[in-house]
Amino acid sequence: MLTQTPADILRRVRKIEIHTRTKVSEVFRGEYHSSFKGQGLEFAEVREYQPGDSYRSIDWNVSARFGYPYVKLFQETRELNVIFLVDVSASQDFGTRIMLKKEKLAELVALLSFSALSNNDKVGMIMYSAILEKYLPARKGRNRALEMLRDILYLEPKDKRTDLKAAFRYADLVLKKRSVIFVLSDFLDHNYSEPLRMLARKHDVIAMQVLDEAELKLPRAGVLNCYDPETGAAQYVNTADPVLRDIYEKQTRAAQLKLTEELQKARVDHLLFTAKDEVTATLRDFFERRKRHARIR
Repeated sequence: MLTQTPADILRRVRKIEIHTRTKVSEVFRGEYHSSFKGQGLEFAEVREYQPGDSYRSIDWNVSARFGYPYVKLFQETRELNVIFLVDVSASQDFGTRIMLKKEKLAELVALLSFSALSNNDKVGMIMYSAILEKYLPARKGRNRALEMLRDILYLEPKDKRTDLKAAFRYADLVLKKRSVIFVLSDFLDHNYSEPLRMLARKHDVIAMQVLDEAELKLPRAGVLNCYDPETGAAQYVNTADPVLRDIYEKQTRAAQLKLTEELQKARVDHLLFTAKDEVTATLRDFFERRKRHARIR
């Protein structure tokens, strides 16, 4: 792989920005804006008590001063903190066709971060492998989004392995304000269900799973030397064997079903993307479902 100069990196990130901003302006801003609730209430004003007002809203200090009951009024705070919890373990450098998994992660973060910024929200990122690789607190501004894209594409992680359990616990510890958290990972890990449930109790968590097509269905490509980038383990596999391919596909379906069930129990939305998927339609449908669900509630 050729060494990338800072100018090369800047050009690539800028190209992603230009491509993404067109999509955001065309289809995402309205859907994004109405899909996420404000993250709390802030005091607006006091007014005289009216029939039907809850006694819990009475401001007793103001009422005593004026000799008539007054109630506090609150309004929803619209501004959101949007956090991207990004898996940067070595498995994100895998890709068999159109792009690497981490390039798909960058595409998703670009669309969502520029949508958030166009809505005047703050964006930040937690990059995790088996250890914390980098934390960018939520801020407004284009430069923050460009910094996130650069790091997803070019940061060299110190650890190759994945530990989602530790990532969720770190996010739970460091994020004090209720946030919208997009978890971007292949979710090829285990024993993280309880920390994820705890995180989802405090925040609005969306799982965005990115897999290569070959991870879902073993291609027929003869004998391959398959290498695990996280552990270093290698094994020759005869992908021409139909029995082997069938077993692999059944195991993968079972793993995906288990993941879906775990995320549902944690009340976490789940979206699956592969390299060939055009993400715009999938995200637009997701935003629409969230809007309908919010109206029903």
